[in-house]
Formats: sequence, structure tokens, C-alpha cells
Amino acid sequence: MKRPFKALLRGLVGLALLGAVVALADPARVWGQLRQAQPGWLLAGLLAGIASNLVSALRWRALARWLGANASTRDACRWYFQAIGLNALLPGAVVGGDVYRAVVLRGAGQDTAASSWSVVLDRLSGLWMLCAIGGLGAAACADVLAPWLRLPRGLFIALMLGGTLLWLALPWCLPALLRSRRFAGGWLAPLREAATRPDFPRQLVWQAGASAAVQLLSAAALAGGGLALGVALPASVWAWAIAPVFLMAALPVSVGGWGTREAAAVAALAPFGVAASAAVGVGVVYGVYGLAQGALGALAFGLPRKG
Repeated sequence: MKRPFKALLRGLVGLALLGAVVALADPARVWGQLRQAQPGWLLAGLLAGIASNLVSALRWRALARWLGANASTRDACRWYFQAIGLNALLPGAVVGGDVYRAVVLRGAGQDTAASSWSVVLDRLSGLWMLCAIGGLGAAACADVLAPWLRLPRGLFIALMLGGTLLWLALPWCLPALLRSRRFAGGWLAPLREAATRPDFPRQLVWQAGASAAVQLLSAAALAGGGLALGVALPASVWAWAIAPVFLMAALPVSVGGWGTREAAAVAALAPFGVAASAAVGVGVVYGVYGLAQGALGALAFGLPRKG
């Protein structure tokens, strides 16, 4: 299947899913929710989203420098926000923006392997902490989620906390795994060299802190969109909701996560009594935040330098 056709198919799938979700939620009610959005909370959510991605850009720059690919703070922020714009407009969810970041870093004269690995590890760092915070949020919401899943409350909490602790421990096993001779060469060699350096624990702690800040700010942005539509929920609910909502939005089956994000918002917020129309509205508002940040990034940081 040719690439342009795949891109078109993904776009159509995303639009079809978004249309189906909106139809099931009642388009009139979804539009009514969006029309009544409170500007103050919308702005607060957007600012939280911008702050989240600024921290993300700094996290990526730190990873790139650690791997040997240097970039200035200004360039890292400019490229990161341009990538957000690509993610919001191109089929393939986060893939297009991630490829763009690796290409421009390499085009700036940096090592190819270091440029590519910086983007891969940056994405994994975010995913690592997203799932951890989602698991902790789910454990805090056990009174609602356990009955919804027909599980005993104690068992549900044990599964969430135990799984989260194991998940957080995984990166610490990386040096021991990569010391194996099978990873001595090839495309994993740069990662092996970095992970076995003495400063690996310090970099991992820094990444954990930065990624936690990114995800908490992202949860605040999602909550801001919810509050703008009158959806007031405890912080633990938003901490739980970011995991399914953001993971579904990142699937390469739509354009900018449209459709998958809204469907996940409906499923994640339904146990807490949030109407489908309001949950779809929350997903739409967060999607608009992405579009706004892509536009702001292009205006604020300009196009990449040539030469």
C-alpha cells in the first residue's frame, strides 16, 4: 500500500471515528457544551499545555546533549513546537513530529544515531511517566473504578500500585541488560554506551522529574478544558484519565489524535458520571490546544535556519 494512500486512509479513519463518537454523544449537546465554554478556564488549560511542552522541549534537549547531540534551548523549543504542529495536522499521530525532530537535529550537524535516539528516548520517557501517573491515579480512584471493572477494591489497588512500582523500576534494569555482548554493536551501540556511563542514574532521575512535571501539567491542561465545560472532577480522576486519553491519541490511526482521543475521553470519564457529550467536548478542547500550540510555535520561533 502506497504511503500517500495510507495517510489518506488514516485521516479518513480518524474523521469517521470522530463523527461516530460525536453522533453517539448527540452533536447538538456536544455543540452546546462547547458554546458554553468559559474563556478563563480555556486560557488556563492552554497555558498549562504550553508549559508542559516547554518542559518537554527541555527534557528532549537534555537527552540529546547526554547522547552527544547538542542543541540550544531556543532551537530545541522551536523544533519541538513545530513538531507539535505537524503532529496536529499530519496522519500518524506523534510519528510525523518525532521524525521531524530527529531530521532537523541531524541537519544541524549532529550525530545521526544520537539525534534519532534522543527522540526515541524522549518519547519513551514521557510514556514511562504517563503510565506511572495513570496507575497511581487509578489506584486513588479505586472506589469508582474497581466496581466498574467488577474487581474487589483491595485487589484493584494492589494491582495498580504493584504494576506501577514494577513499571517505574524497569529503566533501572537497562544497564544490566545492555551489558550483554549481543548489544556490543549495531544500532543499539549508542544506547549501550550511554546507559553504562556513570552518569546514567543522574540522567534517569532528571528524566523522571521532568517527565512527571510534563504529565502533571498535561493533566492540568485536560482538567482546564474540563472545567471550561463545567466538568469538575478531583485531581486523581484527571491523573487517571491522561493515560487512556493520551495513549489513544498517540495511535497512528488518525490525524492529530482526532477521534481516538475523544473516544478514550468518553470511556475514561464515564465511570465518574460524565456525560458523553461533555467528555467529547473535553477531548475536542484538548485537540484545539494542540492546534493552537502548533500555530504559536511557528509564529514565536520561526522556521529552522538554513545552512
